[in-house]
Amino acid sequence: RITKIYQIDNKTLLLNLRNPGGEKLQLLAEAGRRVHLTSYDFKKPERPPNFCMALRKYLENGVVREVNQYDFERIIEFLIERGGQSYRLIIEVFERGNIILVGSESKILQALVYRRMKDRNILRGEAFRYPPQRGISLKDVRLEDVYKLKGLGQMDVVRGLVKIFGIGGLYAEEILLRSGVDKGKPCALLSDEELNDIFNNMRGLVLSIEQKSYEPHIYVGEDGEWVDVAPFKMRRYSDLRSLKVESLNKALDEYYIRFSVKTEAEEIEDAAKREISALEKVLEEQRRSLEELRSKANYFRRVGDTIYSHIYEIDQLLSRIMDEKRLGNDWEEIARKLLEEKQKAIPPSTYFISLKPESLTLQVSVDGLTFDLNLRMSAQQNAAEYYGMAKRAESKISGVEEAIKQTIQKIEEAKAKASREIEEASKPHPPVRRREWFEKFRWFFSSEGFLVIGGRDASTNEVLIRKYMEENDMVFHADVAGSPFVVIKTQGKEPSEATINEAAQFTASYSRAWRERLGAVDVYWVKPSQVSKSPPSGEYLPKGSFMIYGARNYIRNVPLALSIGVKYTDDGVKVIGGPS
Repeated sequence: RITKIYQIDNKTLLLNLRNPGGEKLQLLAEAGRRVHLTSYDFKKPERPPNFCMALRKYLENGVVREVNQYDFERIIEFLIERGGQSYRLIIEVFERGNIILVGSESKILQALVYRRMKDRNILRGEAFRYPPQRGISLKDVRLEDVYKLKGLGQMDVVRGLVKIFGIGGLYAEEILLRSGVDKGKPCALLSDEELNDIFNNMRGLVLSIEQKSYEPHIYVGEDGEWVDVAPFKMRRYSDLRSLKVESLNKALDEYYIRFSVKTEAEEIEDAAKREISALEKVLEEQRRSLEELRSKANYFRRVGDTIYSHIYEIDQLLSRIMDEKRLGNDWEEIARKLLEEKQKAIPPSTYFISLKPESLTLQVSVDGLTFDLNLRMSAQQNAAEYYGMAKRAESKISGVEEAIKQTIQKIEEAKAKASREIEEASKPHPPVRRREWFEKFRWFFSSEGFLVIGGRDASTNEVLIRKYMEENDMVFHADVAGSPFVVIKTQGKEPSEATINEAAQFTASYSRAWRERLGAVDVYWVKPSQVSKSPPSGEYLPKGSFMIYGARNYIRNVPLALSIGVKYTDDGVKVIGGPS
């Protein structure tokens, strides 16, 4: 039964299942890649995507009746019944595969990705069609089909296998390795013996799958990276180290959990590199701006200082030009005169470079420094203007310096964040902790290793006694109202006084004696045969209550005391409470 559906990324579903025995399972289905059970926990999005919501609407609480592989293709179908309706959840695990929900009339209800293609459409409301067959199905292959290879002329035999039978290159190579045929051999040159070997090895692979004769292996490269996972030993990977795994589900689960961890870490690293690269470009631009501001401030101040150093000569030159203009001389004539005087080394015309009438500025070169002067200002005013520009540039420097510090800090923070996230992403996904049947009760293991379980309330008292109490167990109850029933699961062994005292204290401590402010109570134990749900005539036993018949074995003045501890297991840490 499907109890919950999650979509953990843009192409992967996680289905929580419960089998008839009450065991909880998780099924992972990734479009274009894989379908298998998983024992790992995955982060679920806070808000499920629309596709996931639609699947929940149709499939949650539905019963999986069949799981099939369509025509030996990379297509897995789940036949699901819910509310009198039948649905097919189709997982395509070939490249650019999809996840499609099909209704009872073979109409598409939902799809992970909607597409229009030349051979079929995946659109809501349209009839679902399987993708066209890629070649002759391996399960139906005949010897005469293999002989068709000879008709492909000079084509490499490995490409010929892919073309005729639609199998992947990896398994085409595997068949040829098992047949002792060079993958580059032209199809036309294949001998009858080689063609027979190819046929037999193709059938051998198919039979291994049909008979579920799996020998799942994970293949490991020289660098320790996991290279691939396969359902049986692959000669193609004979030069690699391999890890044999107990089941194909387990092999796929372990391989892809490591693959997803690596992929997630790489994605985080790539995103961090992009972010850091963008920040470094900002930093580079800020540093360039800082250098420009410093250069400008220095230049403007030098110009101001230079003007003051030659204030008399510069004032004289400015006055001379403006006087000439007032006399009616045009700018070209004034410039010509100044250039003639410059050639004769007559000061201050030696400073002259050019006139810019449109902006009323004079360009000069003084002590090797070239700068413009405003003809409407005196030399002192020009110097003051340059000092003002220097101050304005300098006032911006501190802001840019602060911005640079902030950008450097952002880069360091981004690097640190990426490092943390990569480290976190590189950790294996935690396995889903398997909940033991007795964890629905209060429980502990005694100092001798006996499992001791007690009811939490009336309902669990009822379940404990009716369902889990066995012939050789010991049943405890405190001699006060509001006590749980507690059972030592003896498994046919004899508990010592230590275990009996521990179970008694456990019973006393979880009774109502705490509320009654009692420091100790009497506890008794009996055999399962003494416990009955049948009350005396005319009486009624409420839920969680039982009659005790026969002699009771008392442990007197049992102190109320509990300790809290942790139990480390392969699945993680369990917090437990038990007698002190």
